[in-house]
Amino acid sequence: MFQTTILKWQFLLVFIFVASSAIANNIKAGLTGLVVDETGKPLKGITVVMQPDYKKAVTDAQGKFSFDGKLYTGTYTLNINAIGFKKYEQEVNIEDNKILTLNIQLQRGDQELNEVSVNGLHRNPENFIDMTRTAMPSKIISRQEIEMMGSRRLDEVLKEQTGLAIVNDIGSGSRAVGLQMQGFDSGYTMIMIDGQPMVGRNNGNFDLSRITVSNIERIEIIKGASSCLFGSEALAGVVNIVTRKNINHPQGMAALRYGSFNMLDATLEGETPFAGKKGSVYLSGNYYRTDGFNANPYLDEGKTAPPFESFAFQGRGRYLLSDKSALSFNGRYVTRYSDNHISYGAKPTKDVLDEQDLNGSIALNNNFNNGFSLKSQYYLTRYKTVQDITDLNSGIIIPGNRFEQYVHRAEVQGVKHLSDVLEITGGVGAAYELLNNNAYRGSKSMSNYFAYTQANWQATEKLSVVAGARYDYHDKYGGKVNPSLGLDYQLFENFKLKAAVATGFKTPNFQQLYLAFTNLQTGYTVLGAEEFWREIKILQDAGQIQNILSSAQNIGALKPERSVSYSAGFNYVPSKRLKLDVNLFYNDMKDFINYEQVAVKTNDQQIFSYNNIANAYTTGAEIGLSWSASKSITISAGYQLLYAIDKGVVDSIKNAVGSYASIYDTDLNKLRPSTRKDYFGLNNRSRHMANVKISYAHESSGITGTFRVNYRSKYGFSEDNKANKFLDPYDTYVRSFFLLNASVQKLFYNKRLQFQLTADNLMNYCDQLMPAQQGRTILAGLSWRFFKQEN
Repeated sequence: MFQTTILKWQFLLVFIFVASSAIANNIKAGLTGLVVDETGKPLKGITVVMQPDYKKAVTDAQGKFSFDGKLYTGTYTLNINAIGFKKYEQEVNIEDNKILTLNIQLQRGDQELNEVSVNGLHRNPENFIDMTRTAMPSKIISRQEIEMMGSRRLDEVLKEQTGLAIVNDIGSGSRAVGLQMQGFDSGYTMIMIDGQPMVGRNNGNFDLSRITVSNIERIEIIKGASSCLFGSEALAGVVNIVTRKNINHPQGMAALRYGSFNMLDATLEGETPFAGKKGSVYLSGNYYRTDGFNANPYLDEGKTAPPFESFAFQGRGRYLLSDKSALSFNGRYVTRYSDNHISYGAKPTKDVLDEQDLNGSIALNNNFNNGFSLKSQYYLTRYKTVQDITDLNSGIIIPGNRFEQYVHRAEVQGVKHLSDVLEITGGVGAAYELLNNNAYRGSKSMSNYFAYTQANWQATEKLSVVAGARYDYHDKYGGKVNPSLGLDYQLFENFKLKAAVATGFKTPNFQQLYLAFTNLQTGYTVLGAEEFWREIKILQDAGQIQNILSSAQNIGALKPERSVSYSAGFNYVPSKRLKLDVNLFYNDMKDFINYEQVAVKTNDQQIFSYNNIANAYTTGAEIGLSWSASKSITISAGYQLLYAIDKGVVDSIKNAVGSYASIYDTDLNKLRPSTRKDYFGLNNRSRHMANVKISYAHESSGITGTFRVNYRSKYGFSEDNKANKFLDPYDTYVRSFFLLNASVQKLFYNKRLQFQLTADNLMNYCDQLMPAQQGRTILAGLSWRFFKQEN
């Protein structure tokens, strides 16, 4: 059980911090400017972006723009990313009661389009790798977009993005909610916070619902093999959570939302400079609770999406040691407690889960006179869970999972502009991972050493090149080099071609190697490959094995998984209001680690383990379209076509040999030869996914809102007829569905007070095969920003 009283006092201290120090100037400052080309000619229709708030202004026919009366005082980064011009970036300081005027001259040259998938540039001082300039396709979800969606947890934001799907693994319990990217399972996507990996996975799934979005500044996404820069677990891609950025003036915010399922979301945050603005500190606290939701009509009592309460605390600090050096601190502590009573009419149980999640880092940044920047960082993360199941009839407590995982990581990263057309980023580091789990027969550890580099080269006026490579040395699997290459070619002023290739590398995880787990409620057993034969011998000696299947002979030393990702596409901007982004992808996987049944116990329960299969691939296309229908209305849409195929199944069907050569036809009530049309693909992957979003933002009235529609076609869930080990037309599918979401916000009192109304899943769609999908959810909320009023 959480030490709830202590946590509530900690939450109260954050509130005191906000109330006492989070006061700042009223919004009386602004910025105006003129944008011209090299000849001094005014440029019309240039978008000027102010970070971190992502406020935008567009130049008029005279090249003028204005943020008058729209900016808080503090330090901003001004970005211009215009077609046909070099990227422009400048730091500006907005002072009290002043209007700053700038004259900006853009230089002609090749430049990336302001794509549907990339909302401007974001240079993160805590990570020199520019997420928007990696070889593979990337996307930025801004703070403004998150707020307009009205989302509370990270999974709610990501499930509405093109090419991403939130998936459930019922075999691991209803809390196993993960992210699928371009057809890869969630275990292949690296989840990072401020450039550092997070840990704590349930059967490979990283439960995104445990992360609040209250203090997220933006979310950076890379799709495709990213081991070249980020290491193991990044075969599918990377999701990097960037937390709120400090500014130079004290301010704060308090927010409260309440709605369906007794859902409560409360946030307090504040930031202030100190020591004459040499230092700054940011603190936030979030409390979230929900009664959960039941999607299973056969469940007499309990929830398929369990009830829980969570406290999240975030602290960041930065101090300028000199005009060239800065020391930064970052800490995050999250607790979550869940108590779920479950009954299907017999043998009622109580499932209690207690989680703790800690992330902390300290970094030293140095900028040298020769233009070289260096960052040295130590990072620690710890994830711990305690789970118990109680038989409510007998009162007997069955000890469940005891899981504790640590990662110690040290890294040195540098960036150097060698010339106007060449930038080099590189780094070296080491990571030590330790896991204690009662299902792993003692403590297990792994070590990894790595070095990487990435070059951004403007080869010609129209051609830009991004090339990278990473070397990993694993203490169990040796060394591996993973290169990547990306090309952008500006064919016409408004049309850009792009292509990339990258390799991926993933070592088997602790679960696949060492797990020895039996589900106490259903009785099935999962054994890691390293432990399989020893554990089978123990069960045989105890008389618990009925049959060992022939597939068990394939269980042995697991190989690392390897992949090659290819992508190609184009960006087309026929007008300043219309943007089109098209990307084709193909991910080829070798030594894919498969999960399959290998034995049967005397109680007829199954035993599963892991082995490598030869080849699998995912391929498809993604399309993004954005149209500014008017000054206030933007309509955007996205679509993904996906094929996820095990080549071994296809070869077996084609050659009419092996495990997949026959199929039980329920219409004929007999076995028949399999055909290629019988094979749908890998489980849990939809062939089609689409989304449409209508956004409204009226500056003068302070009204903003969104209406979103998300579609997912049917996907395979499990075998339903006689087992043939592949997904065929006679198996169980989750039917296709639409989700409709909407939100509206209104600002009052000089933008201090905001009212928000959010409605998710308006059509109340539910499916027992999607246990974490809540029904219709209505929430209302208020937020208040604190400022100091000065004369």
